Amino acid sequence: MNSTLVKYNVLGASPWKFLLLAATLLFSYALPAHADDHAEPAAVEEEAGPVDDYNALLEAQGEYAPAYDFFTTSMLWTVIAAALVFLMHLGFATLESGLCQQKNVVNVLFKNVFIISIGVITYALFGFNTHYPGDFNGWFSWGGMIGDLNADGGDTWGYGGLGLAMTGFGDFIFQAMFAATGATIVSGAVAERVKLSSFMIFAVLFVGVAYPVAGSWHWGGGVLAGMDFKDFAGSTVVHAFGGFGALACVMVLGPRKGKYTENGIKPIPAHSFPLAAIGVFLLMFGWYGFNGGSVLSAEPSALGLVFTTTTLGATAGALGAITISWFMLKKPDLSMALNGLLAGLVGITANADVIDVGGALAIGFIAGIIVVFSIIFLDKAKIDDPVGAISVHGVCGIWGTVATAIFADGFDFVTQLKGALLVSAFAFIFAYIVFSILKAVMGVRVSEEEEDRGLDISEHGQEAYSS
Repeated sequence: MNSTLVKYNVLGASPWKFLLLAATLLFSYALPAHADDHAEPAAVEEEAGPVDDYNALLEAQGEYAPAYDFFTTSMLWTVIAAALVFLMHLGFATLESGLCQQKNVVNVLFKNVFIISIGVITYALFGFNTHYPGDFNGWFSWGGMIGDLNADGGDTWGYGGLGLAMTGFGDFIFQAMFAATGATIVSGAVAERVKLSSFMIFAVLFVGVAYPVAGSWHWGGGVLAGMDFKDFAGSTVVHAFGGFGALACVMVLGPRKGKYTENGIKPIPAHSFPLAAIGVFLLMFGWYGFNGGSVLSAEPSALGLVFTTTTLGATAGALGAITISWFMLKKPDLSMALNGLLAGLVGITANADVIDVGGALAIGFIAGIIVVFSIIFLDKAKIDDPVGAISVHGVCGIWGTVATAIFADGFDFVTQLKGALLVSAFAFIFAYIVFSILKAVMGVRVSEEEEDRGLDISEHGQEAYSS
């Protein structure tokens, strides 16, 4: 091409004229040879592309065309939000592996790969239709495979109207990213001593059965929806659910070897704070999809508010944890700062769409203070949680839920507390029973020798880092 352009320049023609001539010739070639050579109508319909389909939709919808444009934009935001929530699983994997010992990194990463995989699959097989059962008794309704969610208008706003502004499959993939989060929270709390096979069985039941049932109580029109319970994106239904499930598993499992001695608490240092910090920032980035996608449309004012309150809650949480931990521990503690940021995110998740700036700052800051006290309290109670998941997600999930009634108008404190305790109690009891059965049948803990050696070698025969 360059040589041709040079040649034409020598002859005195502009390269732009040459390009215009070439384009004209190509366009002429693409036109029918004769004006009366029309294709058969069926052939035209078969060859119609996406642009043609879209234009046909607009023509058919007439005055509703702008609404369809809004629907299309909203659907695009929904799948982007789903991708951001998926990225949170990388954040969890990185955070957990960073806060654990080097000898257990492969094990942590493996569990996170399994959790997201089994979470999405079980949600497709029966979780989604259990989560959104339609008419049911408010407590339980078992659903089947998702089927064709594009049927009966599921690929247009006929699925949920402009208020939902997504297709059936768009709704599924966004919600599926949430489904695995509960077991991911548990994964961090039981790290470094749990038997892999037992945990995998637990994860299938926790994300495949327990979570959709709890979710149906609120988002599926169940008992929580009937009592006007407010939980915008899941401070209770996702985070407290996972946190109190984690508490039950830790109580059954017991602490890591050597953590609690006659001389007091022996710290087990994190192997990589850089990895942990990367994980937290990835989680915050993904949280914009977690909360922002829960708007269920691209409505500008709602998205702007949710993004702002989410950011303010997170950063205020970090400052709250930094302030109180520096005062109590006499030194600025990075792990507390990181968990404070996450605590602020969890706290604001219940109310990001209804809170104002002052409320967001207060909820986040208090969450940061609460998480420090909770981590210290659980450690003194010999509840060994290597990553602080119980405090971050469980305790601060309840805080964010009840804080909605304190800092936003129109919500009842007692109702918020009842809803938070109901979901948390269900998660705790379910996890405790399942984990106790697994303990009795096949054991849930590796041997002391395997724990000393590290789960990477004992469970996987692999090391995360080559020497």
